[in-house]
Amino acid sequence: MATSIAWQTTASRIQQFYRLTKPRVVSLIVFTAFIGMFLAVPGAVPLDALIFGTLGIALVAGAAAALNCLVEYKFDAVMARTRGRPLPQGQVSTLETLFFLGLVGGSGLFILHQWVNPLTMWLTLATFVGYAIIYTIILKPLTPQNIVIGGASGAMPPVLGWTAVTGEITADALLLFLIIFAWTPPHFWALALYRKKEYAEIGMPMLPVTHGDQFTRLHVLLYTVILCIVTVLPYITQMSGLIYLASAVILDAVFMYYAIEIYRNYSDQLARKAFRFSILYLALLFVALLIDHYFYF
Repeated sequence: MATSIAWQTTASRIQQFYRLTKPRVVSLIVFTAFIGMFLAVPGAVPLDALIFGTLGIALVAGAAAALNCLVEYKFDAVMARTRGRPLPQGQVSTLETLFFLGLVGGSGLFILHQWVNPLTMWLTLATFVGYAIIYTIILKPLTPQNIVIGGASGAMPPVLGWTAVTGEITADALLLFLIIFAWTPPHFWALALYRKKEYAEIGMPMLPVTHGDQFTRLHVLLYTVILCIVTVLPYITQMSGLIYLASAVILDAVFMYYAIEIYRNYSDQLARKAFRFSILYLALLFVALLIDHYFYF
């Protein structure tokens, strides 16, 4: 009986630390890095680069998410979307979180340096600093353009995957970066629109709070237009073929529909649908890139 209780307690603690890494967010990061690895080579990805690159990037991404939770735990305690996280609930302490993220992040960087390549390790470290420090600590409470500027760190995963395999950054890798960079503002501002009151309560200068709904809705539309243009570039540069182009056009049409409707007939329900679709959009777009890569015509 005592052993069973001890095991349940240990399992619960592990679960809380796991939640600190924001697994749903990290899974999309790792997924785009994973796709970046396959797009970087014409054939099979070397197994060591695939395993150690994915593991190292995932660990550092999880550490960045944990640091984000640590820095914002007082804000998280106020917002309905985040108040159930481990730190606001007191399920883990700040010292435990700091030790955990240091151990996880340090392990990830060590793996990348030892078994992948130094370039990927340094780029991953720069991405960690960009997200967890420059975006979370400096930009987020300072400017309503935080998500645009800070989006650079969020757009890095496919580049990290690319360098993990090739050891270099190419124009095609930067195109993958550009797609996620253009995707980030309309994706996040859809969320910010229906969470505006919560951001206002904690004094976070998100665009709907500082410039109003109409201004934000216009910018969701404008950045979606930019995104649609950017997603055609892989076909124009001959990085991809007709399979990707057809997929991108269909996905762009749906995203544009949501952006236009948000601008013309806004509702919180519509913004929620647009936010959820934007996640599916990015995943399907990268799947289309992968399929096209191996069945290019």
